[in-house]
Amino acid sequence: MNSKSDNTGILYGIGVGPGDFELMTLKAVRIIGECDVLILPTETKENCHAYNIAKETVENIDDKDIICKRFLMTKDEKLLEESHRQIAGDIEKYLDEDKKVGFLTIGDPSIYSTFAYVQEILLERGKRVETVSGIPSFCAAAARIGISLSSGSDEIHVISANHDIKGTSQYQGTRIYMKSGRKLKELIAYLKEEEKFRELDVYIVANCGMENERVWHGLTDESIPSEYLTIVIVKEKIINF
Repeated sequence: MNSKSDNTGILYGIGVGPGDFELMTLKAVRIIGECDVLILPTETKENCHAYNIAKETVENIDDKDIICKRFLMTKDEKLLEESHRQIAGDIEKYLDEDKKVGFLTIGDPSIYSTFAYVQEILLERGKRVETVSGIPSFCAAAARIGISLSSGSDEIHVISANHDIKGTSQYQGTRIYMKSGRKLKELIAYLKEEEKFRELDVYIVANCGMENERVWHGLTDESIPSEYLTIVIVKEKIINF
């Protein structure tokens, strides 16, 4: 939902897809090309996955004002709110200058994205905000593996592995654990306990669509790097008699 405003400044939350630049939408490429300012949720553009994807398709990307904004990684809600309001305030200045601002996110801006925080604040302030959807990483991972995430009446549960995963084994259907890298050992141990009671199909995809992409099937004991962009897909194994 967009908010009415007297000026022409607008913020776009732009999803650039999971990693393969060929999975960027035509709309994302066009809107990035039209923006005056690009916001990257990182300390440097070189370390920004979304920027590195977009630069492969947007020819004039480095002619734009590129602003890097570091988002705090803390569970202190007060500090988080202060940080988000500060960043939203910085972006608001460009909107008040009637500029088109693109906030680049990997995957889709509506799924566990830092964009959501500034979106909410700026909409409350009456600014124009639009979302440009991107292909979610878990859809790309399913395509890479060659599996269906659901069929018929199957449920799909998208879970942030950064938070408490206890009890998630009770969910029916397919479970998708996003951003699993930092807690991958804990998650694998949790799933191994679950496998004592039922058989599971577990797929692990790190850096989907990127040059350093890696894929595992099963709860392997191999050394799996703690990559932040790691997706774990869990399905109950179908046994044919």
